[in-house]
Amino acid sequence: MQVSDLVERHTMPLPKLHVAVLMGGWSNERPISLMSGEGVAKALEGKGHKVTRIDMGRDVAQKLAAAAPNVVFNALHGAPGEDGSVQGMMDLMGLTYTHSGMVTSVIAIDKELTKQALVPHGVPMPGGRMVDSEELYERDPLPRPYVLKPVNEGSSVGVAIVTAEGNYGNPISRDARGPWQEFDRLLAEPYIRGRELTTAVIGDRALLVTELRPKSGFYDFDSKYTDGLTEHICPAEIPDEITQACKDLALRAHRLLGCKGTSRSDFRWDDSQGIEGLFLLETNTQPGMTPLSLVPEQARACGMDYPELVEAIIAEALADKAAQEPAAQEPAGQEPAGQGAG
Repeated sequence: MQVSDLVERHTMPLPKLHVAVLMGGWSNERPISLMSGEGVAKALEGKGHKVTRIDMGRDVAQKLAAAAPNVVFNALHGAPGEDGSVQGMMDLMGLTYTHSGMVTSVIAIDKELTKQALVPHGVPMPGGRMVDSEELYERDPLPRPYVLKPVNEGSSVGVAIVTAEGNYGNPISRDARGPWQEFDRLLAEPYIRGRELTTAVIGDRALLVTELRPKSGFYDFDSKYTDGLTEHICPAEIPDEITQACKDLALRAHRLLGCKGTSRSDFRWDDSQGIEGLFLLETNTQPGMTPLSLVPEQARACGMDYPELVEAIIAEALADKAAQEPAAQEPAGQEPAGQGAG
């Protein structure tokens, strides 16, 4: 992809709009959503748009109805803003909104459903299985090292890496702090050594590959959102074959899942195994829009600044809504052209 192509395609001027920015909510990712939403709101105001900020509560439908915006920018992260619940509500209200729709959101936030959707189409993902947390106190579900993660949380919330030398115990102790204390069921996957890579997609274009190098530990929630804890290498210093594979797989996942606007696919790459060591971990349908977030970083590296990115996501939503509108009806009493009785 040429940088000029991306900028030309996604920087057409928008008419001045009334945009409701939906943020906050009550998931574990609330603080990140508030940062994303405020960044989006300020960018839109800087472009001359009218903005209504909505911190989502149980009265979100009433707030959206009262605002009556041209479009909703969905800056929520985690459930219920990213799992299809809010999308279904906005569909019923007839609202135009950014990012993926209800069905895609239901599938993509669930790591097990995502595997069922992608693996049969040749997308390499780690194996593993679902496990009841109670089982972990009796035996390991997989040979160590392995990873335990909630099936429907993002931003590395609740992820634990269980190693032979770790301090969780063997088997895991009930007193050991971890996701098994918060979630009844977890996804257990083999641990893939190597490097953390990620690729953003905007519309129908995969952007770049970024390598994420945490200063210590692994790329967890704190490493993602605390300045200085992770080094971002953009574009990643990896073989061209791996770069192209990440872009191809990210775009394939985006299309297979039916993502809209933007998505971000995260990978682990065991560089000792070459292309066979590359695995897609998950596809995020509403990636962060904070100052440390990866989609704005990749867009910027392609020549698109933050306000342009925000407008590009809105433009995709408006275009998608227009494409779904039914064709204009013929006036009552007239037969459609070409279908007369003859």
